[in-house]
Amino acid sequence: MTPQSAPAALPPPHRSGRPYSIALVCLGNICRSPTAEVVLTAKLAAAGLSDEVVVRSAGTGDWHIGERMHNISAATLTAAGYDATTHRAALFDVSWFDDHDLLLAMDSTNHADICTLASDDLMRDRVLMFRSFDALADGDLEVPDPWYGGAASFEGVLAIVERSADELVARLTQDLDLRGVTPQA
Repeated sequence: MTPQSAPAALPPPHRSGRPYSIALVCLGNICRSPTAEVVLTAKLAAAGLSDEVVVRSAGTGDWHIGERMHNISAATLTAAGYDATTHRAALFDVSWFDDHDLLLAMDSTNHADICTLASDDLMRDRVLMFRSFDALADGDLEVPDPWYGGAASFEGVLAIVERSADELVARLTQDLDLRGVTPQA
């Protein structure tokens, strides 16, 4: 499945009795996806949506499981006023499709890895690119991996994440009746 821009409407919830659940996925789950998790969680709280939407992050690679966020990612978030202290890297697996309504990949490789685990098109339709919500993406849906860059790379990722999270929160408010979330039939 080829990554594409944000859909006309977000996928509806597929689970009953729970808040709408979003998974953010990158490679090691220590830079991009935990940054997005922290920022999106804070923006949902600011919008009064903490009880209606939950956010988790994971990586497609297993070499950082249980580790804290990359130190420059954490420092960048802290300097911007976010709390980066509670993250521990997790591994994405097929069970995340059951637990999440929307799965957002940080790059096309992660998008492909997630889609490979999906057992059907209904699952794959819930996998989108995180940056498809960035109005400044201009066709580039990749959130660049800051791992080999300096502080400026991590700051650039934070700027992308904040823009994308702002739009995602607006879309969640617009597309979903979050006060009365109902599963799709």
